[in-house]
Amino acid sequence: MSSLRWVHLTDEERVDLLGTGGIGVLSFSTEPGEPPASLPVSYGYDSGTDCLYFRLSFPPGSSKETIIDNPVSLVTYDEVNEGWHSVVATGRLEELTDLPYESVAVQRMWAIEIPTVDVFDRPRSEIEFHDFRLDPDSLTGRKSVS
Repeated sequence: MSSLRWVHLTDEERVDLLGTGGIGVLSFSTEPGEPPASLPVSYGYDSGTDCLYFRLSFPPGSSKETIIDNPVSLVTYDEVNEGWHSVVATGRLEELTDLPYESVAVQRMWAIEIPTVDVFDRPRSEIEFHDFRLDPDSLTGRKSVS
């Protein structure tokens, strides 16, 4: 079996992978000894600030309300001809839902496009959504080496 080798992405490669948005896995920390709460999500990315934006659903019975303030990590990756590359962002989510429309954070969110992924068993108009920003404490990227 060959060993796994990787190197860090350049800033340009990291920005290229994140694009203007995409799909990844958002994981919330939980109690010690418990697995993280991980959710597939779509995100928007602002390369000017390195901030990531999310529109998260809160359907009835969702456990998100109990973990939304916990530290998070977002992982996204892609396979390319040269191998794989990935980005990991960590930090805490900041809710934007109640901020005034004129705030810089809300204006930046409206300037990006969060892909729409429909995973619901009912119309989106019946589901409550909240807007969040992740201004990462850490934002790193890696890629495989041949």
